[in-house]
This record gives sequence, structure tokens and C-alpha cells, in this order.
Amino acid sequence: METTGDDVSPYHLLLKGLTLIPLSLYLLIILLFFIIFVYNLLEFHIIHDIFTSFRGNHVSLTFHPSSYFYHEVVSKCHLLHGRYFSTPWLSSPHLQTMLLHLLVKTHNFSYKRELFISSDGGTIALDWLMNFDETRCQVNGDNSFAKVVPLVIVIPGLTSDSDSPYIKHIAYKMAKHGWNVVISNHRGLGGVPLTSDCIYTAGWTEDLREVVNHLHCTHPEAPLFAIGTSLGANILVKYLGEDGVNVPIVGAASICNPWDILMGDRFFGRGLMQRFYNRVLANALKDVARLHRVVYARIADWEGIEKACSVGEFNKYTGRITGNFETIDTFHRWASSVHVVNNVKVPLVCINAIDDPVCTHEAIPFDECRMNKNIVLATTQHGGHNAFFEGMSGKNLWWVGVIEEYFSILHSSSLMNKNTGAPAFNT
Repeated sequence: METTGDDVSPYHLLLKGLTLIPLSLYLLIILLFFIIFVYNLLEFHIIHDIFTSFRGNHVSLTFHPSSYFYHEVVSKCHLLHGRYFSTPWLSSPHLQTMLLHLLVKTHNFSYKRELFISSDGGTIALDWLMNFDETRCQVNGDNSFAKVVPLVIVIPGLTSDSDSPYIKHIAYKMAKHGWNVVISNHRGLGGVPLTSDCIYTAGWTEDLREVVNHLHCTHPEAPLFAIGTSLGANILVKYLGEDGVNVPIVGAASICNPWDILMGDRFFGRGLMQRFYNRVLANALKDVARLHRVVYARIADWEGIEKACSVGEFNKYTGRITGNFETIDTFHRWASSVHVVNNVKVPLVCINAIDDPVCTHEAIPFDECRMNKNIVLATTQHGGHNAFFEGMSGKNLWWVGVIEEYFSILHSSSLMNKNTGAPAFNT
């Protein structure tokens, strides 16, 4: 018995029709969906850049309307009043962040290491920039030079040290413009052993406090400036807020500060890329702990450290225990610099990218910065974490030029007491 046309299943006809479509078309559709997925996952903004004629976005400045610091210094910083346009082929905060250590331009120079012993017996490596091959200028860490040249202290990020490419980049650029530069490595980093039962944590400011006081005593005539990057920025701002008018630093810069460590811990668990960064950073911290296993095993929970899959878990088994905090949230709240922003008494410029994939923009204290006359907060739509690549080559970091310009204007401004090297105002 023959089957009539009415007896043929429509699904059979649909399937038969689909088999007639060339395989190449299916592959093209799959490729299209994959491109869209990657574009959104990595948060590319190249299409937006095209529609805005590759002009970038204006830098957004947040400051107190009657801030003398802004009107006397920051208002003269042309880079902060211009636009930031990211390198076109790095039009993704994730590409900028992940390729930071590979792409940033570094130069050949050497450090002179000074080992500073803290009050608890801990050892901190202070690396002074010595010389480099692309200029005839020679910078060193001896007292005779520092007395006539301002000194910039650089505080690296979570597991970074003086050999990290972006740290070498800022050190070189500042030295090339005539600044004396020293990198203050966190204890346990920079190839230095732990010589006391103390580890540095996200909110540990005592090491920086002692280093700054040491440099102020050994270089009494040199104005001290400070740059903190990422977690180093959190430690720097927390120190400035804790000590208020008692800090000998005359000007500071915060780059990609996480601000609120508790909020940052929550942020790390949200998206696929954030969980990726969380695991990478946790592994880096565990590698540092393994270098100093004897000390970590004695003062922290070694089994917990080995099992830690996130920065929060690592902190739970290290900083929470060594600081005698009841919960990890309590430790994260204590470690956050956002709570002391209102007490910063020295000129401070803070730079954050809204699309920072490591430090959420939700933690940026816009209102607190607006209320403090000593702070100017600069935010950009793009830039990633510690990156802000600019130019077609992608070799330079925008924020480095911003900080050099800002420090130079501040140093020559009426805010500086030329006789003492101290700020000429306190609010």
C-alpha cells in the first residue's frame, strides 16, 4: 500500500530539508556563535571604538569642589583632562590584564639591593634603581644623590616584586624623568627569606610604615612620594588613612586599588573569568607559601593552604589565623582601605578602570573621595587591571605618564614647602 503525501511527517520533511543545507553553512553558524560568545566573555569593545571613531573616553574626575589640591595641581595635569584610548588590538580588559607581563615595554637596568630589617626581625628587600642603557642619566640609592632628587617608593601588587615587568616599567620611566626610585618588596617576595614568624597580608601596613620612616630618616632632605599598585595600593592608602598627618610622604598615587577586600572576594565568585583570576592568584599565593613552608606551617594552617582554591580561602588559612580574626569576613573588612579614605591627609590621586576584571568598580569609594579635599579619583571606562595600554604598539602604559606628570606638577607647586619637602597644607 502506497503512502500518500498527507501521511508524511512534517518532522521528517524538516529533517530532510536540513540535510540539504551545506555543512559549510553549519560550520559558519557555529563559528559566528563562538565569536559572539568570546566577544562577550572577554568583554571586547572594538565595535564601540569603531562607532566612536577610536577617540576613547574622557577621564572622569571625582573631587571636592573646593579642593585646593585639585585647583593647584590636578587641574594642570593635561593627561587627566584628556581621553584614554586603549590599544585597538587590546580592546578587552581581559587581554590587557592577561598580557600585561608579556607586552609591557621594559628596559635594561640593574638594582642595588638594600636589606631592611624590621622591628620584629623580618627582612624586606629595598631595590634601588641603578642604571639603564637608553639614557646617560644614572640613578642610584646613595644619600648624596637622594638629597637633591625626590624619592619615589613603589609598592607592588599581590605577588609582584621589583622584577615584574610593569614595576620595572614605572621605575624606568620615573628615573628617566629624574626621580630616584626604590621598590619596596613585600616580605617573603623578591627572593628574600622570611626571617620572623610574620607574613604580609592584604591589610598589613606596618612594613610600609617602617620602610617609609627608615627612608625619611636616611634621606631627610628628599621629598618622599609613593606609588601603590593593586593590593600595594590598598596597603598604601590604608597606611595613609591610619596615620593621617603623621606620614612623611608628600604625595601619593593609587593604581587599581581593590578598596574593599570583602566585596572583592564576593566579586571573584561571580563570573567565569573572575573565577579564573581567583584560581590563578590563589595558585600564585600558594607558590609563595611553598617557598617559606617552614614559617607558614608554623603560624598558619598548612593543610588548609594546600587545599585553597581561591584567594579568600588562602586568606582564611593565613591572614585570618595570624591576625587572630574570628571570621574571614572580619579579616577582609579590617584589611580594606575604603574605611579610612576620609582620613588621608596628603595629596593622593587614585586611578581605577570601570572594566577592571580583578577589582570590581562597585567597590570604588566615589562619595568618600569626593568628600576628602586631599584626594582626586580618576576613573576610565577601559584599561583592565594595572594595564591601560595605549598606542598602536601596545608597549606603554597610560597611567605611568599620568603619575609622572602629576608628581612633577605637585613637586613644583605651592603646596610643597621647599625647605622641608612637606605638604604646605593639611585639611
